[in-house]
Amino acid sequence: MGAMDDYRKIADVLAAQIADGRLRAGDRLPPQRRFARQHGIAGSTAARVYGELIRRGLAVGEVGRGTFIRAGRPPAEPADALVDLELNFSVLPEQPALVAASLGGMLRPDVVESALRPAGAVGTAPARETAARLLSRAGWAPNPGHVLFAGNGRQAIAASVAALVPPGERLGVEALTYPVVKGIAGRLGVTLVPLAMDENGVTPEAIRSSRPLRAVYLQPRLRTPLGGTMPARRRAELADLLHKLDLYAVEDAIYAFLPEDLPPLADLAPEHVVVVDSLSKRLAPGLTTGFAVTPPLLTGRIASALRSGGWSAARFALEAATRLLADGTAETVQRAKCQDAAARQALMRERLAGFAVEADPHAYHCWWRLPEPWRAETFVAAAARRGSAPGRPGRQPGGQPHHRAGRGRHPCPPVRRGPERPRARRVDAPGPHLARERGARPRRFYPVGPRVHSVARVGRPA
Repeated sequence: MGAMDDYRKIADVLAAQIADGRLRAGDRLPPQRRFARQHGIAGSTAARVYGELIRRGLAVGEVGRGTFIRAGRPPAEPADALVDLELNFSVLPEQPALVAASLGGMLRPDVVESALRPAGAVGTAPARETAARLLSRAGWAPNPGHVLFAGNGRQAIAASVAALVPPGERLGVEALTYPVVKGIAGRLGVTLVPLAMDENGVTPEAIRSSRPLRAVYLQPRLRTPLGGTMPARRRAELADLLHKLDLYAVEDAIYAFLPEDLPPLADLAPEHVVVVDSLSKRLAPGLTTGFAVTPPLLTGRIASALRSGGWSAARFALEAATRLLADGTAETVQRAKCQDAAARQALMRERLAGFAVEADPHAYHCWWRLPEPWRAETFVAAAARRGSAPGRPGRQPGGQPHHRAGRGRHPCPPVRRGPERPRARRVDAPGPHLARERGARPRRFYPVGPRVHSVARVGRPA
């Protein structure tokens, strides 16, 4: 065992002791020299062990006092764990201190007493006002009375679909769409209808030719997985079509906090569009609250779906979100994330220079078209050998792998990648090393078991 593997294995043992409670928050670790003698390792190796625990967020070093097990530690990440690129979110280093300062007042007994009460889908008046301000953009300002609250964005989508599309009816979606929508539709008994797209998004003709539809689900801003944004002209065309067909749309605005100068589709068709959003991308998944801005005639129906589905926001989470929004913490974090996303895009362009990549300069992900001789399966296997997990390739409902035309004779499936925060291991793994492997003969790779995919393609129903 090499020295590098040795110190990581020792760190794994300590991480396991922290996980099972043998080492508790606030416990002081032995001085490094004593630790080295106890484990029969060099002092430099002991220093690496402690550094690895600090890197994982399990310990904190204090000058003159020593190294302590960290309070409120995140789950330990084993040394051999893959960098998971399927979950696309960012928690910035400065966020914990900002959030802690904002939420400190929630520990007062009177505040806790209020936060322990039920809230319901309509939330509270302060929550509706602050949420309406948060969601406003490009001249569009939602009516606070039409803002509803869910546990997260996925639940807001589920409630909107449940309210608009009865079981057995049809929901139009982009041909390449957010994979969670497929799961939601399956559980609600809703049939998904793929809508043809061009470079500007879903085409009006695709909606016309796919009728009857009870509603459509769209991502005008940074749609998953391609990352494109629907221009103003296409939004106007779709809004006009919604009016003519008396058709409802669920507009997923999860990335609306990233720079954009276009109002939502709801601004053009307020009587026909439900806007769903959440705090998972704006702040963090652990602080998420979902929002649904509804047309007046649908507020009661969607509120009922939130209640019956058990999807309403918890009062404590709602109070925390309200505080973060009201005191400016959320806005501060959003500005920092806009800068962070731009920095990651610059890093991605540097690392993937020479490849065919589609990306919005403000997005947290990109669309990478693999060159010959790569296939999605062989790329995933090679990435795993380099310590990254970009996600296994998606499949159509019929079980066939989905591909898009790439360079070369054979179709090359694109791969969606969320650029991680700059860090040596996470950055170096997927880029230059894999580029050097292009000339190697691809190994066969067989996916084992079901898994949620980063990319979902909707096949036409039989």
